[in-house]
Amino acid sequence: MTAAKPRARPGGRGRPSKAKGLDLKETILDAAEGLFARHGFYGVTTRQVAAEAGVDTALIHYYFGAKRELFDAVFLRRAEILNQARLASMDLYVKSHAGAMTVEGVIEAFIDPLLRISQEGGKGWKNYFVLVAQVNNTPVWGGETMTRFFDPVVHRLVETLKAARPDAEYRDLYWCYQFLTGSMMLALSETGRIDSLSEGECHSHDLESVRRRLFAYCAAGFETVIGRAAKA
Repeated sequence: MTAAKPRARPGGRGRPSKAKGLDLKETILDAAEGLFARHGFYGVTTRQVAAEAGVDTALIHYYFGAKRELFDAVFLRRAEILNQARLASMDLYVKSHAGAMTVEGVIEAFIDPLLRISQEGGKGWKNYFVLVAQVNNTPVWGGETMTRFFDPVVHRLVETLKAARPDAEYRDLYWCYQFLTGSMMLALSETGRIDSLSEGECHSHDLESVRRRLFAYCAAGFETVIGRAAKA
């Protein structure tokens, strides 16, 4: 008679197993992301996130801490992916266009990964871009949040633009980036505003139409500002 195999020991009381914990963390982050995108940081409670995720509120505190820590975890999860994609895109552009870089080419390398991810990434990414647009326009702590998560890749963009246009002043490049990010995030938010404004002629979810226009629009602004500064 063979001895029975010992049963696996359960995890600690109140603590899910490692594999289950990873699944639950993603479920919580997905739920929080959707709620924050729809209602903003101040319009969401951890209790609502727990209800949306189908978990106990204590699990949110166990994994993430307070609501702000949960929000930061939501923000960080996709920010790292975006930053890596944009840095890789700009690296490839610089290497393949040595001595022949253009402002429009640099801008395309910076923005196109976001459009591609939005088109291919599903609802979670749509929610995330809405959330980033909200944070980008939040005066109290939005700037600090954007600084923590996105400044290195923005500085890389500015330096690459400077390499493409050595005559440009840094202050003009930063001002132009300020205007670019507003256009970029409004397009990625897909608010539906242009649908009603154009009486159905344009659709905010038509990111191919955005792609055909946004790079040229932003580049023309950069070039005009740089050109006028050079004549001043």
